[in-house]
Amino acid sequence: MRDRPGPLAKVSDIVVTRGGIDRLAMGLIEAGAIDSVLRFRAVAWLTRNDGALHAAEFAFPAHASLNQVLAILRTAHPVEHRLAIPEGLTAFQIAALAGKAEATTGEVKRFEEASVLPQTYAYEYGATRESILARARTAMTRALDTAWAGRAAGFPLGTAKEALILASIVERETAKPEERAHVAAVYLNRLRIGMRLQADPTVAYAASDGTGVLDHKLTRADLDRDDPFNTYRNAGLPPTPICAPSLASIQAVLHPQPSDDLYFVADGTGGHAFAATRDAHERNVAKWRTAQSAKAARGSPD
Repeated sequence: MRDRPGPLAKVSDIVVTRGGIDRLAMGLIEAGAIDSVLRFRAVAWLTRNDGALHAAEFAFPAHASLNQVLAILRTAHPVEHRLAIPEGLTAFQIAALAGKAEATTGEVKRFEEASVLPQTYAYEYGATRESILARARTAMTRALDTAWAGRAAGFPLGTAKEALILASIVERETAKPEERAHVAAVYLNRLRIGMRLQADPTVAYAASDGTGVLDHKLTRADLDRDDPFNTYRNAGLPPTPICAPSLASIQAVLHPQPSDDLYFVADGTGGHAFAATRDAHERNVAKWRTAQSAKAARGSPD
């Protein structure tokens, strides 16, 4: 009787609720894992010395026997869900992602830009969205503190927050990991001499009202917009980060590539061409425009 195949037709994740053995058994019957409350109670009593029965979400194999069901309730680890937070998302985008996380409860409270560390967070059924994001905030605080303590000698920015702001710009500026430290060097060089950053991602952040969701390419009106995040109009860093940067982008800022470059422009291959002088930069821009014109003539997409 104990080892006879049970009625469960396929592998299933079943939420086992608290409230006594009868309630637990009825839940298993409703889920199709067992077919008799009396038999379940009898076998549970006979094997009571094997340990207490736990309430959680468990994975049950197809046709699990009563012995298997009880062993799972006593010793198995609950089903693990995951919330993956990609790097480069704004607080608005992360909140929307957390709001849709499966098997979670509760509302998402407002949180500061770049206060959560992009990575994957494991949780169990019924976890609150706020508890997951609280762990993500703790992870960012610890990661940033550790990275800041190990920053390069002579690093020009005065606070970890400033480094985080610049890292968020670097995150949005290049998709190539090997370019991050070079892009960071360009922006740090500009900050050293009081040159405006002129970073398109900050303008996009302003134009999207901080959501990070822009339904058009940047326009002249966007570039002329009077906004504290518009680094074409305002000197220095924007007031806050513009997204949640990866730890790699934070490290790139805190350990920039040695470089005298002050400019960069897309090179048409997904990367950038860097330059130390305005004349060299204009040549790179001309090359990019020529490549774009040739691509348009061939009918290739951007």
